[in-house]
Amino acid sequence: MKSQSTRTIAIDHVIIESSHSFDVVRGKLEALLPRIDDSVFALLRNGESRRALKLLEAAPRLSIFAFRDHGSLLLIAGLRRRAIQYEIGNPLTASRMTRQDVSAGLYAPIRVLLREDANGITAFEYDRPASTFGQFDNEEIDNVAQQLDSDLRATLTDAVS
Repeated sequence: MKSQSTRTIAIDHVIIESSHSFDVVRGKLEALLPRIDDSVFALLRNGESRRALKLLEAAPRLSIFAFRDHGSLLLIAGLRRRAIQYEIGNPLTASRMTRQDVSAGLYAPIRVLLREDANGITAFEYDRPASTFGQFDNEEIDNVAQQLDSDLRATLTDAVS
């Protein structure tokens, strides 16, 4: 090992509760945000960056890149909980940040957890992009992260209402 460093950063953790059921909130979120068109990544791998850019420019501000059913993992311990982790973002937004500092790729896309707690309360949880990306101390990254904060909060607020 050549070197290793550790730094502590402050993160703003957001919880947005809903009075609706898990299924209703999940349905609203997935209706608001389409799945990312994976063909864009194939175009990029094949060197067709102009075609990929056109697709991305026509895409919505946010998309779902992936999701994982964390609730089903709890069945291993005999627990029944509902929890889905989503990766939400925009490749153009990520590119604007990672071209400034490639380490910003650690946090793009944003992870959002939709969960139902033991009392049946449904909520989204996520770490605020402006706080996670703030560690890079870069004005361009900060500006993009602020817009991402706003877009993500608006979408999740719509999904819980």
